[in-house]
Amino acid sequence: MKTTIEIPEATFRRAKALAASRGVTLKQFFTDALEDKLRRSAGGASGREPEAPWMAGFGALADLSHEHRRVEDAIAEEFETLAPEDVA
Repeated sequence: MKTTIEIPEATFRRAKALAASRGVTLKQFFTDALEDKLRRSAGGASGREPEAPWMAGFGALADLSHEHRRVEDAIAEEFETLAPEDVA
């Protein structure tokens, strides 16, 4: 569908430059931006942010604090170990 909208010139130039730097058409850039805004708006109506598209593949990345602690402990343990050449 074709329509006409008025956009401030400075905003239009910034959008055109950003679209070009991303290698997409201005039409695709505006379509993506509008769809993103509509998704966010729909999430606001329900009181929560909609899930990002990547969450479908990776889940909501459940609480990783336990894994983070395990990795930190492994690093700390490794740094406490002396190499044979460092022992006098």
